Amino acid sequence: MKALIDKLYSTSSLTKEEYTKLIQHHSGSDAEYLYSLAVKRRKEYYGTDVYIRGLIEFTNYCKNDCLYCGIRRSNKNTERYRLDKDDILACCEQGYGLGFRTFVLQGGEDPYFTDERICDIVSSIKSSYPDCAVTLSIGEKEHASYKAFFDAGADRYLLRHETADNNHYRKLHPSEMSPEHRKQCLYDLKAIGYQVGCGFMVGSPYQTAENLADDMMFLKEFRPHMVGIGPFISQHDTPFSDFESGTLDQTLFMLGLIRLTLPYVLLPSTTALGTIHPLGREKGVLAGANVVMPNLSPVSVRKKYLLYDNKICTGDEAAECKNCLQMRMRSIGYDVVSSRGDCAGIK
Repeated sequence: MKALIDKLYSTSSLTKEEYTKLIQHHSGSDAEYLYSLAVKRRKEYYGTDVYIRGLIEFTNYCKNDCLYCGIRRSNKNTERYRLDKDDILACCEQGYGLGFRTFVLQGGEDPYFTDERICDIVSSIKSSYPDCAVTLSIGEKEHASYKAFFDAGADRYLLRHETADNNHYRKLHPSEMSPEHRKQCLYDLKAIGYQVGCGFMVGSPYQTAENLADDMMFLKEFRPHMVGIGPFISQHDTPFSDFESGTLDQTLFMLGLIRLTLPYVLLPSTTALGTIHPLGREKGVLAGANVVMPNLSPVSVRKKYLLYDNKICTGDEAAECKNCLQMRMRSIGYDVVSSRGDCAGIK
């Protein structure tokens, strides 16, 4: 296995069969070897800097009914909420004072937030904080909507492809959603000029090693600026409530593979990793990640945005979240920096 890891380190490329073999058959020592090379590679591009993103979960209404998601439209037990423009700007004001220079507006696909409303919010943030990046993570839209958001000042867009295998995608999503449209959205975003993030769940229901290898092949082809992955964690009010969650080790291994495949990429160590292990976010950084995303949402709504069970940090104020992550990163030799944290460049 180490020969394959060396090949990936030197060429940033493997075949689907080689990715599958690594994912299926690696040992603990293989994983540690992978992480050592992933850390070496990320330091070539980013040193010991860890970028922070201020996450603002502004609506938990969603028109979709994805089988894994706690805010799916069929979940009648979710207490719905929306933040208005003033709420969102207040989150940004607090975050800016704490040193955040990227704001991530994340929400369900909520029809209330029309293109006009989103553009108004984005342009207001950019007007107030011109030195900051605005990232949107609000799902599938048409090309004209994405272009309007970009023209209003949005810099980045996160849209997890969830799985690159079409059959697997259809097992996770309702029939009205299609993997073809999902991927088309990503290509539209890139053509418009966004810094684009995609990603997938690790250990999701019905997932195979071949599916994960397909994800790696898609990342190689698409060459995103950001990749967001995290373990699948079941949510008790969904059809997948009884499925086992993804594992820490499997997720860390995929982080290492992504870092060696896309050396320049912005790679978050997610809240979901911190949820399945007390040191999950630290371990993610030590496997090649270089981004963390503290929550700037008002504490009053944090517990309502539960995509999965047992989510951490739902009761912490924004300053607490940032200070906690700073100390955590410092403990492993990394520095949380106040910066937009742009992609080092696709090379």
